Amino acid sequence: MNNFQQYLEKLLSQSSLQTSNILETAVIIAILIVIRFVIIRVVYRQIEDTTLRYRWRKNISYAVVFVGILLIGRTWIEAIGSLATFLGLLSAGLAIALRDPVTDIAGWVFLMWRKPFEVGDRIQIGEIKGDIVDIRIFKFTVLEIGNWVHADQSTGRLIHIPNHLVLRDPIANYTSDFEFIWNEIEIVFTFESNWRKAKQLVEEITNSHLKDYVNDAEQQIRRATKLYLIHYRNLTPIVYTDVVDNGIKMTIRHLSNPRSRRGINQIIWEDILDAVERENDIDFAYNTIRIYQNQVEGKEKLKPAND
Repeated sequence: MNNFQQYLEKLLSQSSLQTSNILETAVIIAILIVIRFVIIRVVYRQIEDTTLRYRWRKNISYAVVFVGILLIGRTWIEAIGSLATFLGLLSAGLAIALRDPVTDIAGWVFLMWRKPFEVGDRIQIGEIKGDIVDIRIFKFTVLEIGNWVHADQSTGRLIHIPNHLVLRDPIANYTSDFEFIWNEIEIVFTFESNWRKAKQLVEEITNSHLKDYVNDAEQQIRRATKLYLIHYRNLTPIVYTDVVDNGIKMTIRHLSNPRSRRGINQIIWEDILDAVERENDIDFAYNTIRIYQNQVEGKEKLKPAND
């Protein structure tokens, strides 16, 4: 009877202690939520820029969570009675049940420390391409580009990607440190066209639209060389000449901002279309079937002799 009474008293005392800890935890969480709300309201009144607001909101949230973990952890460590016991139980639980979330947190630490990309950057990870719109402890979110939409424009879909993928998959950043990519436009003229004149027209049109990009790119290259071994000898647009099955191909290679690539292509193409329309000795080539009569069209010295 005495043993039962002692056991009952011990159980009630433990239950009372757990109830007190739960109430204390709830109070801590409520206070931290109120503090976060007040600080964010003050920040929003002082700052107009949406990007700065976003960063302040994220940093405040991280700080509040960190403080909450310390305060709540202290409460429950005392309840368990031993720091070693608490850490042992915590690590065992994390290892068994929270393997993926733990690796996501490790990925988040990597993102915060090494910063392979930030909010606003355009990246590709695996098969997914998009603009970073949010980074959280367990995942980051991109606004998708490409897929069924051409020229790297937005599809409108938000894709949530777990952070552990940044530790596993290669990351391509379109805009970090050097905000230009190389773009190419291919144009094919007929063999009968005055290709030298056509190339001159293409070069003039290209240079007229892209000369400002060269100055910006040179400045960014100088900044990027402080971090990476990047070396470009020529940043000006180049027109390469090649021969393909159906004509003479000219390839414009130029620097472009990733987000304006389609617009630049459109402007250059419209000017080229207008220029070719005005010239009688230049025409575009396309896949056709034609019969070539060497006796009529060939060069005089290469024509077969008449019997």
